[in-house]
Amino acid sequence: MILTVTLNAALDITYRVPRLRPHGTNRIAQVSERPGGKGLNVARVLAALGHRTVATGFAGGGTGDALRALLADTEVTDALVPIGGATRRTVAVADESTGDTTQLNEPGPTVSPAEWDAFLGTYGELLAGARAVALCGSLPPGVPVDVYARLTRAARTAGVPVLLDTSGEPLRRGLAARPDLAKPNADELAALTGSTEPLRAARAARRRGAHAVAASLGPEGMLAVTADGAWQAAPPRRFAGNPTGAGDSAVAGLLSGLVEGLPWPARLARAVALSAATVRAPTAGEFDPATYEELLPRVKVAAHP
Repeated sequence: MILTVTLNAALDITYRVPRLRPHGTNRIAQVSERPGGKGLNVARVLAALGHRTVATGFAGGGTGDALRALLADTEVTDALVPIGGATRRTVAVADESTGDTTQLNEPGPTVSPAEWDAFLGTYGELLAGARAVALCGSLPPGVPVDVYARLTRAARTAGVPVLLDTSGEPLRRGLAARPDLAKPNADELAALTGSTEPLRAARAARRRGAHAVAASLGPEGMLAVTADGAWQAAPPRRFAGNPTGAGDSAVAGLLSGLVEGLPWPARLARAVALSAATVRAPTAGEFDPATYEELLPRVKVAAHP
């Protein structure tokens, strides 16, 4: 199975409005809810691709109960650790007239030392049956800033490949633990390295410890720098829609490709096609299967010298 870790899970709420009117009253045309947080998004896409997937992290309060009830309707196995604080909510307001989305993210609940210890026990047990693990997203209050470095080292000791998808100081410290793959976006990569040139920045990030770096470039696709070479993949055209969860779908594409032993160009093509298909999906964080199948053979992958 593939294990995903979401320490700052969320109940994702999407409001669709005909036209967003700032400073005015907006009547909502449609509301949807789903389990959210980067790792849970990754888990749902992996399950849709046919991989047995287990999700762990934290969930608590009424929003945590709602999240777990929604997760029970998916193919993802729930191994979330209960906590006393309430799981956060995120609200996406999708403007149907422009295709733009406004995102509102609550902070996460505080995790106690006892709850953190309970998670570490669960994580260690799950690693024993994992083929790969994805460590994803922001950290809730109470969790040590070096947590991803610690979880990466534990996975590597267990012989489990690690994909790291976070930002800021957790990313910097996590890279030093030598994950198999880091997946920052262009802004996160620039903040980490000080370089706004993606290829140079990805190479600098790899020198910090990751075996490979795959950088999301938004509408321009994805760039990967590995020990075997560097490639860039791009969709055949730009897509309008809701980008929420597009990067998480890309992570699922990369991780499934790793587990299946695909060569890097094929991994990147899958990641970019899934990401674009997520932008085109009507609900934030889902991907449109028909769009994915149509795009996959049309993604352009080129090697960098």
